[in-house]
Amino acid sequence: MTPFHAMPGHLIRRLNQIAVSVFQEHMQALGLDLTPVQFAALQALGAHPGIDQATLSALIAYDRATIGGVVDRMEGKRLIARRINRRDRRARELRLTEAGAALLARAQPEVEALQKDILAGLDEGEQAQFLALAARLAQAGNARSRVPMAPAPDGGPDTVGARDEHGQCPIAGGSEAPARGGGRALPVPSGTGGN
Repeated sequence: MTPFHAMPGHLIRRLNQIAVSVFQEHMQALGLDLTPVQFAALQALGAHPGIDQATLSALIAYDRATIGGVVDRMEGKRLIARRINRRDRRARELRLTEAGAALLARAQPEVEALQKDILAGLDEGEQAQFLALAARLAQAGNARSRVPMAPAPDGGPDTVGARDEHGQCPIAGGSEAPARGGGRALPVPSGTGGN
């Protein structure tokens, strides 16, 4: 019998806990009140201004029921603004405020730097191998997820799904998985706990 602590589900959950903890430690050290999910939302809105809440939810793979609370808190912090969509008055567009854009600019380099701490214990070759395998697993299981990743709605700037010189996706430090049904690849954020 395989002990639970050697099972993939347990190890993935533990890695998520570690990634969230590392993210929070770095943000607290900077005096920033920002969660991994909020960071992913800021970056997605920076790349795709004017999307609605459902699209944001799909871009960052966060369930639609919970994203409302995340958006409410971010709006309360004046990081994002909701505006009525001119084409559909029932819909609300989401955009970064100046404060949201400034927070994203300040946090981005730190989030990119903290990826080394998340992957501590692996050498560079092992890190690349781990990221490739994690991306492959995320891609293979995307349709089985409670919240599958979706393609970017506008084909806008390709910051969502981009990779840096080390093959890492800079969006919350995740690897990338091709979007369900084709389309451009989207990030699989690391440390998506906390909102």
